Amino acid sequence: MTETFTDAARAIFAKKSLAHVATLGADGSPHVTPVWVLLDGDDIVINTALGRAKARDLAADPRVALSITDPENPYVVVAVRGTVTTFTTDGADAIIDQMAKKYLDADTYPMRREGEVRVTVRIRPDRIVQQPA
Repeated sequence: MTETFTDAARAIFAKKSLAHVATLGADGSPHVTPVWVLLDGDDIVINTALGRAKARDLAADPRVALSITDPENPYVVVAVRGTVTTFTTDGADAIIDQMAKKYLDADTYPMRREGEVRVTVRIRPDRIVQQPA
C-alpha cells in the first residue's frame, strides 16, 4: 500500500527545498546525498547521472529513504521510505531542465558535463511521516 502527501507536505516539495536521499550500496552501506526533487502526483521524482553512486545503488536496489525540510522552518520535516518504480534515461534531460527552472530559475541545467547521461528516478512512497503531524 502506498501513502499520499498532505497539502502541507506538498507545499514543502513545491519550494526550493533540498531533499536528502538515502540509498544502499552493494555491500549494504548507506549513502546519503542532497538532491533536487519534484512531486508528480504522489510520486517523488529525482534526477542524477549514470555512474554516480546513487544511480548505481538505485539501479541495483529499489529501496530508498528521503527527508525534506521546509527551508523557512527546519523543524517541519517530511520523511519517506519508498520504492523506485522507474529508472530511465528517456526524457531525463527535460526533467533536469525543469528542476533547474525550479531551483535556479535557469531555462536549462547549467552544470552538465560532456558525455553525461542523465537518469530520472521515480519513487513511490511506502511510508510517509510528517513532523509536526
